[in-house]
Amino acid sequence: MDPLKELASKGLYSPELEHDACGVGVVADIKGRKSHRIVEEGLQVLVNLGHRGAAGSDPETGDGAGVLIQMPHRLFRRESERIGFDLPADGEYGVGMVFLPPEADEKGRELIASAIVNEGLELLAWREVPVDYDQLGRDSRRRCPSIQQVFVGPGKSGLNLAQLERKLYVVRKVIEHSMKDSGLSEEEADYFYVCSLSCNTIVYKGLLMAHQISGFYLDLQEEELVSAFALVHSRFSTNTLGHWRLAHPYRYLAHNGEINTLRGNLNWMRARESMFESSLFGDDMKKIPPIMNPGDSDTASFDNALELLLMTGRELDHAMLMMIPEAWDQHETMLQEKKDFYEFHSALMEPWDGPAMIVSSDGRNICALLDRNGLRPFRYLVTTGDKLVMASETGVLDVPPAEVRFKGRLQPGRMFLVSLEQGRIIGDEELKRDLSSRQPYGQWLSENRVSLETLPQANPEAPIEASELVRMQRAFGYSVEELRMLTAPMAESGYEAIGSMGNDAPLAILSDQNQLLFNYFKQLFAQVTNPPLDAIREELVTSLEAFIGSEQNLFEETPLHCRQLKLHSPIIDNEDVARIKALDLPGLRTAVLPAVFDPSAGN
Repeated sequence: MDPLKELASKGLYSPELEHDACGVGVVADIKGRKSHRIVEEGLQVLVNLGHRGAAGSDPETGDGAGVLIQMPHRLFRRESERIGFDLPADGEYGVGMVFLPPEADEKGRELIASAIVNEGLELLAWREVPVDYDQLGRDSRRRCPSIQQVFVGPGKSGLNLAQLERKLYVVRKVIEHSMKDSGLSEEEADYFYVCSLSCNTIVYKGLLMAHQISGFYLDLQEEELVSAFALVHSRFSTNTLGHWRLAHPYRYLAHNGEINTLRGNLNWMRARESMFESSLFGDDMKKIPPIMNPGDSDTASFDNALELLLMTGRELDHAMLMMIPEAWDQHETMLQEKKDFYEFHSALMEPWDGPAMIVSSDGRNICALLDRNGLRPFRYLVTTGDKLVMASETGVLDVPPAEVRFKGRLQPGRMFLVSLEQGRIIGDEELKRDLSSRQPYGQWLSENRVSLETLPQANPEAPIEASELVRMQRAFGYSVEELRMLTAPMAESGYEAIGSMGNDAPLAILSDQNQLLFNYFKQLFAQVTNPPLDAIREELVTSLEAFIGSEQNLFEETPLHCRQLKLHSPIIDNEDVARIKALDLPGLRTAVLPAVFDPSAGN
């Protein structure tokens, strides 16, 4: 059995707690010139970031390492001649890098082949990826999958590059959703994973130490394996264990940090799936949900969401800013157009928040983004020869000082974008100015968004009589201690009472006494972030604003998308409740639903 599932069955492990604190690096030719040297230097950066990775009881089995590069067409053209199949021109085919169960790789191949053919594409060939197992540690070798590459052509479909890329996305989702009926045992299915399936990029990764990857994957030693960039990652898994599929990079990104809002992000994505429509997919859209896979780490889930936004028409920088917006609400000097951009998109998607530094690439652009708090370092250097070196720390690649054109660090909420097609770095101000001017976001907000304080006054319900108040307090679990030590100080001063840390009271679910509803919930926090954030002293990067109302299709942008009610805080008083209950505007109406049940009814 998979060690992770064995731990989960004993209650000692939860895949929801998968977080990373890692080393990330990029080496790129800004002008888009492909070479093997770029790959070699990227792997050298990975080795120099090896101390940011981790190993377990087996010192030769790491938490994971990998590299994301452009499609190595020159290498695959040579291999197609050796294997004996006709490889289409660069950009007219896709390659899947897949992990298969070693004892049932034929079943895995059949599952993939069936999905490819059923979606109207052509399976061109299979290639066993050449590897050196002697490079692996004991534990890594024991869990090593069969590593294969599948070559996929458009067949008679006549799809162009963008259409083929989207179709490959559908194929992969169909494969993932077919696992239950694949005939693979649970243990065999644990091996199965599609690292990448794309026309533009490919991922080489595994349960490796940083220094092992170039020796393990023999392709990476080939001079004909060329790319204009190499995105590398050395994983340090916090509170969890390593696994082949959990190594970075994922299909579009590598990440250092953790997404603390993950549970809410996953729930909202699941809730929106019923409204998904896209002219780019048509009926194929029905084959894609669910977007998120059970047991995925926070980074894998982020990657799935980013991939969805890209496939449905958004560009890389746009999608990244939707998911990780900078601190805009309390920013006094930010241009109003940029604020309008962020506020509009807050109606479409909530932030994927947490201490995070993410580097992503679609094969044409490289995008680095730091969260609003700036809690994960990332530095960059550009040479006179238009080479870019970015990493979690400086000094990861030897560059003579005379060749350094400029260098710096990524600042909180800022984006660093390299367009390999344009051959230049696009600055944070330029790209955000362009994005914020694409739609009249400010006009849409002023005409559609409604703020709570602008609603007319309404009569709140009459105060509860004292005797009835005591009865209800008892029914809802309020104790004398709760009222005297917590509620009264807040009512008198407007501040939460200060007490010593620690709470030895039993969990609410285990208590035989009536408990407050709030006691059944625990606050999620940044487990690897120290010190904790202070919402009062760091108000620039924190916000309590909330938006309520109906949502629209995530893949479109219309004025109706921001037809919502804006609350400056989720904590509201009786007068605010009365205002909301009386709300009766086009697209904004309220209903009161009972939150209690009759225990005598049995159900």
